[in-house]
Amino acid sequence: MEKLVEGFKKFQAEVFTAKRALFTKLSEGQAPRALFITCSDSRIDPTLLTQTEPGELFILRNAGNIVPSYGGGAIGGNTATIEYAVAVLGVKHVIVCGHTDCGVMRALLHPESIRDLPAVRSWMEQAETTRRIVHENYADRTGDELLINAIQENVRVQLDHLKTHPTVAVRLRRGVLTLHGWVYSISTGDIWAYNEGKGLFESLARAVT
Repeated sequence: MEKLVEGFKKFQAEVFTAKRALFTKLSEGQAPRALFITCSDSRIDPTLLTQTEPGELFILRNAGNIVPSYGGGAIGGNTATIEYAVAVLGVKHVIVCGHTDCGVMRALLHPESIRDLPAVRSWMEQAETTRRIVHENYADRTGDELLINAIQENVRVQLDHLKTHPTVAVRLRRGVLTLHGWVYSISTGDIWAYNEGKGLFESLARAVT
């Protein structure tokens, strides 16, 4: 805890002072560029990955970067966050970002590991489509290869779930919203972006812009 407190003191004395004009502007409202949906994993830092300033990303984090499909159950914080970002803040992009070595995807492949975690088991019911896709289409894969397949398929499934949200569907139809699927590699620092036209993930670093 001491490290966190000292970090705050440094922020207030150095960072906040140096960027006072930015924070003054942000105190009057926000206009983020994108909604960034990612995992709660402590190794993922959206603003560090994208080199963005405060106010540029509206961030939604949960275990497994899961997007519950609309109408699949009680309206929760995840659904409300998506609706607010798209309908009120008017973000132009929504990014679903998975990552390597994802504990939730490991648990999806090895459900016995969360036998004593009832809340986690219940949450992971939202990833049932991912589990079935992996089980039926990657039966010949094992180990790290299977885990990567699960991580990538999970991102694709969450993109599909996003399209069931009315506010998202309306803006996609208007052509004013774009969805992106990413997988961040913790060990290499690379990001693989889903290319829907090709049906595969490609390195964002080598993508043609």
